[in-house]
Amino acid sequence: MDWALHDPHHGAYGAGRLGIGPRGDFATSPSLGPAFAELLAPQIAEWLLELGEGPLALVETGPGEGDLALQLAQALRDGWPALAQRCSLVLVEPNAGMAERQAKRLAASPLPTRWSDLPSLAAEPVRGVVLAHEVLDALAVQRIVWDGQAWREQRVALSAAGGLTLQAGDPLDGWAAEQLDRLGLSPAPRRPERPRGWCTELHPGLEPWLTGAAAALAAGRLLVVDYAMEAERYYALQRCDGTLMAYRGQRASPDPLQDPGHWDITAHLCLESLDRAARTSGWVPLGACRQGQALLALGLAQALHGLQRPGEGEANLAALLARREALLRLVDPASLGEFRWIAFARGEAGPRPRFLQEPSG
Repeated sequence: MDWALHDPHHGAYGAGRLGIGPRGDFATSPSLGPAFAELLAPQIAEWLLELGEGPLALVETGPGEGDLALQLAQALRDGWPALAQRCSLVLVEPNAGMAERQAKRLAASPLPTRWSDLPSLAAEPVRGVVLAHEVLDALAVQRIVWDGQAWREQRVALSAAGGLTLQAGDPLDGWAAEQLDRLGLSPAPRRPERPRGWCTELHPGLEPWLTGAAAALAAGRLLVVDYAMEAERYYALQRCDGTLMAYRGQRASPDPLQDPGHWDITAHLCLESLDRAARTSGWVPLGACRQGQALLALGLAQALHGLQRPGEGEANLAALLARREALLRLVDPASLGEFRWIAFARGEAGPRPRFLQEPSG
């Protein structure tokens, strides 16, 4: 999974092969327009202001096409100009192919902008906010399969026909066995018994990534926005093939092995695993909710109401309708509205995040 996504010559992201947006391989909330960033910006500004005087950084990991970074930079400049003067934009992008596209997009950034990586930031930790929007779902997962008697690691192998296939490997031990025990899946799966061939994923990349992000931040907040679910749902009996999926050309596929390097590969997060890895890495959990709830708390209903402007010209009406459609897609429970927002603090927890409060009005 890591090779297929990040190899600098053959990887889907490493070679800059995938496109993000409504006309690309898959759409994200920021790729639908500036509405997502405009709703998120007050929360980002509030977190930055809590850190007091001095220089601050807005760090986005895995910035995609650069849409969210640019939109947030513009929102901070327009809404909090004094704060924006103290802020810089730091992009953490491991793939040169994507960084080239981001550089073109962010040439218009109103904030000083630079690219870095978590180890370099750890050498001189910043104060600010770290964003991980659809990043952790691309960390390589460990696929496991129940063979009727024991859990085994699932490995990629060549089939007799010369293609790629998944095959059961060695029995699990060490870290994987410990995780299974924590999840209540060891030494045997929960009752009722899983059938032979029942597959799922573990997430060995979470704790190293969270440890690196914690080391990069002297004080501030981390916001993870991603597909995630509780362990009870993630490891439910009926979820017999895990959550691993591939995306290309606005099409989803359950086969992560087809045409490697040309498809995005992703797996949902397990909320309990994420919480445990975050606490171990020095983060303080602040709470979580679905994206629909978060955006309503941040003023989505008021934004929709503000689009009701009779008497506008046809061109403006078309723009208003397009903006309304984008806002509704952000909270659609069948797609983007199911994203989870999970917040963590580095240092003092501070007040409850704005997006976890009840909507006003």
